[in-house]
Formats: sequence, structure tokens, C-alpha cells
Amino acid sequence: MAAVTTRDLLSVEGLEAAYGQSQVLFGISLRIAEGEIATLLGRNGMGKTTTVRSIMGMIRSKGGRIAFEDKPLAGLPSYRIAQAGIGLVPEGRQIFPNLTVRENLIATAANRGKRPDPWTLDRVFELFKNLNERKNHYGNQLSGGEQQMLAIGRALMTNPRLLILDEATEGLAPLIRIEIYRSIESLKAAGLSILVIDKDVKALIRVADVHYMLEKGRVVWSGSSAELAASEDVQHRYLGV
Repeated sequence: MAAVTTRDLLSVEGLEAAYGQSQVLFGISLRIAEGEIATLLGRNGMGKTTTVRSIMGMIRSKGGRIAFEDKPLAGLPSYRIAQAGIGLVPEGRQIFPNLTVRENLIATAANRGKRPDPWTLDRVFELFKNLNERKNHYGNQLSGGEQQMLAIGRALMTNPRLLILDEATEGLAPLIRIEIYRSIESLKAAGLSILVIDKDVKALIRVADVHYMLEKGRVVWSGSSAELAASEDVQHRYLGV
């Protein structure tokens, strides 16, 4: 029987990027298959967020190729990349502070892919019951954890094929981190592809399929969760854990 092949949803090959004259990324390559969870790991300042910003068109790449569903993204503005099916939960959340929870969610709602089971307010409130209780509160009245849930819900309301979480649980209380990872597992079970940046290595090993380790703008290690769990020297060398 022939082996089953999984199609790449996102493909990044030889990505180079810079801020002005200062080059930050040196040939980053990674792939995310449909229904897969991948991570970008590394200490602060190693190029993880720059990689995400390059994928989203927020930084113009100097070289390499970024393709989503086999279509090149180079040169497209960020809103076109979002419309293509990539939802971003940015570092710092960046919710609308003067809109209510409900208004934040419906502000970005779209179902361009004509999904038969699109994300709706009810589905988001089922995923994050805290938000349902706070749906009439303004964004600046929420706790940090509730704001992160809202940022994830806002991205889901665009009905993305790929969800990117930049610093998924940074600065959040332990119980909230558990809730965020519970939601990630639920989204994975529903077949959503996800790229996660976070520092909770044990949680990432539990939920993710493949990991990419960055050091000074280069991928220095990649492998499965089983391989990362067995590579304590890699974790210590590049993550300090």
C-alpha cells in the first residue's frame, strides 16, 4: 500500500530578513502540514517574531520563498495574507481596548473560504467560557489571560486555515496557561494547523508535532516531539532548560 503524503500548508524556504542594514534571519526554512502543530523555539532575540512578521508581510523579506497553499506570499500586504487564510495572535495581544468583547470578535469576522462550520460568537464562547461571561466588557477591562483568549477568538473569527500564536502564554498565570493549552489541543483535534511560539517546552512537547529551534536567525535543530523530549542537551544548549 502506498504511503500517505500530507500536503504542506505553509512552506518557508531560505528566508532572509533585516531591519534596515541589520540582517536578522539567515536562511530560515520550515514546513507546516495540514492539521499539524509546529513550534518556533529559542531564546529571546533569536528571530522567532521576525519570522512571523515576515510570513505575515509585516517585514519585507530580503530573500527566500514563503508559500501558503503553494501560492507565494512575497510582496503581498498583510491584509491580503490574512485574507488568504492565516490568522495571527500577535505578541502583546493588541486587542481593541475601547470595544467590547463581542465587538472585538465581530470586527474581524469573515468566512471567505465558505466553511460549512464557520467560527461564530457561540463557538468562541464555547471554547472560552470566560469570554461569554465578559462579552459586554470593554477590552481594557479584561485580565491579561482574558485578553489573550479574546485575541485567539478574534483570529478564529477570520476562519483561518493556519493560526499563528506569538508568545502564546507569556506572562499569564498558571491556570490561564493550562486553559490556553486546552484550547490549542481542542483546535488541533478540529484539524486546524497552528504555529506556536512559547517558552513552555513541556506543554509544547505534549501538543505539537514538529519543532524548529532558532539561534541567531538560523534553524539549528528541528525534529519531532519525541526527539525533542529525548534531547535534553538540545533544550539546555538553545533554551537554557
